[in-house]
Amino acid sequence: MTRVDLAVLLDTQFFTPSWEGVRKVHDPNRIAIVLDHAVPAPGIMEASAGTRARKFAERHGIERFLDVGRHGIVHQVVAERGWAVPGQVLACSDSHTCAAGAFNVAARGLGAAEMMQIACTGTTWFQVPPTIRYDLVGSLAGDVTGKDVFLHIAGVYGDAMDHALEIGGPGLAELSMGDRRTIATQGAEVAADFTVFEADDLCLSYVAERTDAEPFPIFADAGAKYVDRRIINLSEIQPMVALPGSVINNTVPVDSLESVRIDQCFIGSCANGKIEDLEIAARILQNKKVAPGTRLIITPASQDTYLEASKRGYLTTFVEAGATVTNPTCGACFGYQLGVIGPGEVCLTASTRNFRGRMGSTEAEIYMASPATVAASAIAGKIVNPRSIA
Repeated sequence: MTRVDLAVLLDTQFFTPSWEGVRKVHDPNRIAIVLDHAVPAPGIMEASAGTRARKFAERHGIERFLDVGRHGIVHQVVAERGWAVPGQVLACSDSHTCAAGAFNVAARGLGAAEMMQIACTGTTWFQVPPTIRYDLVGSLAGDVTGKDVFLHIAGVYGDAMDHALEIGGPGLAELSMGDRRTIATQGAEVAADFTVFEADDLCLSYVAERTDAEPFPIFADAGAKYVDRRIINLSEIQPMVALPGSVINNTVPVDSLESVRIDQCFIGSCANGKIEDLEIAARILQNKKVAPGTRLIITPASQDTYLEASKRGYLTTFVEAGATVTNPTCGACFGYQLGVIGPGEVCLTASTRNFRGRMGSTEAEIYMASPATVAASAIAGKIVNPRSIA
């Protein structure tokens, strides 16, 4: 069995009353509760879930409880608050829990029953999967981001089902923590069990600024064996886009697409709702307008991100450009609220998934790209290379 250093529960787990049967948790200091998927509550079921979550936190003495107003998308607040510490194990019911792998954490999304077991026992178990190693070299060109790196990997190498991904190499130092978090988050889309980055000085500094917890970075043993070892030259990656349906073996450089008109553009989610993503979008949208007939929805990933974007003037830039800015939540990313797409519509998203029906109607088409590409395309009313917008 493996000790779980932090188990994170979400509002969705309290949609049913099953957690009311938990008499005692193993260690309230190793449990957090974050309301994120449907906040503020859009309906009675979600409101009832919030009530259950508040009572559960009070009954069991769980201090790390982020209610509406302090909330954010779980993987964003885990990063902001220093809850992911190198060398630890983190579990959460959301499939994108692998986002914490950017911090050299073994993080994985698990089912509701497993999360209840962890809350009650403090432990779980994992099979140790074979590992694919990615060695990064070079550095990213302008307007190319971690999202493009992931889309390149998904397009060239396909799925990594039942494998772990390990990412390091000399080019790692050229990637911001934001780009690393995007890549780690999206590991779920190629079905990797874990996506773990090496802990370098940038990572350790980021964590030290947010927590006093002592890190225990984990590195591969000398002579470690890999199923495959792949070199990614960051300098060669172009702005990429995933075609509708999947990212696996289904991505192309943006410039290779013929004109694709879009009804809705979305920037947000745990993958691309960070302040770095909003900064890119604001730079491109400054003194520009969203094309007539195209909607641009922007969802900051947390209250802290929302506040920082406000202080920097990004929200003003977005609204002046004709975008709609929503409160922090998962919302449109999983087709729940604040941006559901209708039959026959085409959406370009900087979120986590693009399978049919993900963001609304099964008769809609979803393309996926970076915040830079989405912002530029919102201005053009069609999918374009961000470098084409002066």
